[in-house]
Amino acid sequence: MSVAQQRPVAQPTGYARVFAVPEFRVVFAAHTLSMLGVIVSEIALSVLVYDLTGSPLMSALAFALGFLPYLLGGTLLSGVADRFPARRVLVVCDLVCAGCVALMALPGADIAVLLALRCGLAVVSPVFAGTRMATLADILGDGDLFVLGRSLLRIVAQSSLLVGYGLGGLLLTVVVPRHALLITVGTFLASAALLRLGTRRRPARAREAGDSQGTRQVFADRRILVLLLLSWVPPMFSVAPEALAAPYADELGAGSTGLGLLMCALPVGTVAGEVFAGSRLRPVTRERIALPLVCLTLLPYLGYALHPGLPAALLLLLLSGAGSAYTLGLDQWFVRDVPQELRGRAMTVLSAGMMTIQGVGMALAGAAAEFVGVTATVAGAGALGAVCCCVPAAVVRRTEAPGDRRPRRG
Repeated sequence: MSVAQQRPVAQPTGYARVFAVPEFRVVFAAHTLSMLGVIVSEIALSVLVYDLTGSPLMSALAFALGFLPYLLGGTLLSGVADRFPARRVLVVCDLVCAGCVALMALPGADIAVLLALRCGLAVVSPVFAGTRMATLADILGDGDLFVLGRSLLRIVAQSSLLVGYGLGGLLLTVVVPRHALLITVGTFLASAALLRLGTRRRPARAREAGDSQGTRQVFADRRILVLLLLSWVPPMFSVAPEALAAPYADELGAGSTGLGLLMCALPVGTVAGEVFAGSRLRPVTRERIALPLVCLTLLPYLGYALHPGLPAALLLLLLSGAGSAYTLGLDQWFVRDVPQELRGRAMTVLSAGMMTIQGVGMALAGAAAEFVGVTATVAGAGALGAVCCCVPAAVVRRTEAPGDRRPRRG
């Protein structure tokens, strides 16, 4: 026997196992392009609206409209993810986004048209995100590969926030906003081409249920409902420091550099926590720590009650972000317990609710800070959020039948 025959072939481990799947590499690349396209288009549109109106309010509204229509698209269009072949849905969503951004870039488009097109992007986004999540289960199965693949897409999303805003700002120093929008049209078209040519056509998961009926089925299942709540509650409170980063940086006298660091700390902690959990922990360990982590992840915010300086505040945010590693265990439960015929709907509702609840959380944090101040608001978000997280966490444990991982239906 030769030496080559005696040596076992090294198998990929951790995240490398996911990249060993050719179809996932295509989805990953398309996701990266879409994320950069969305972020750069948001920056360019905000600057364009400000250039046209001179109004900070209208510029901020261009950003805010990215949150509000998510609920509409996630509820009314959730059935699209299951009623049509996933590849077709993903490609059409990318083409719709490319079309909306192309129309934004047309000379002479007035403010009402620009904001309406921004709403169009936001309506399509949850359908795209939910369909892509369900497609991951088709490509990677509903085991650990799905969890790692989903984690990688979240890592890309968090990293895109860090990289995308920087790239967008640099891009706008060399091109006008309308030209920057045209560049993002290219990213959406490239994503559509990758998905069309690099992924396999799969039949629709379900055709018999209408959109509203399928969505009602999602909310009628007690196990799915509590998993949705457990996915939504932490982000609602975790956005408080981000929403109030500017006034807190001003209180500290930290300037724009301090503001940038405060905005980056939470995403950096999130990425670090996910990478560690995905690469170093076994699937059973990730599931075991999910509920304790979800109850603890907001507690570092209590440190804001001590009015921390910039280094201490950054450490608190990094610790809280690292606690987001609970999402890997939650993803495993979600893909395992949601019936396949409802998977696209449920994941579209999950995505829509996530964005909507973060928008609500930001608004509530801003309103609270007007009365009690920034540090009290963030500390309060940590305390109240931890309590609110413990309730669905306890129900998640109760809805799991002893002896197996199958949920009880309520």
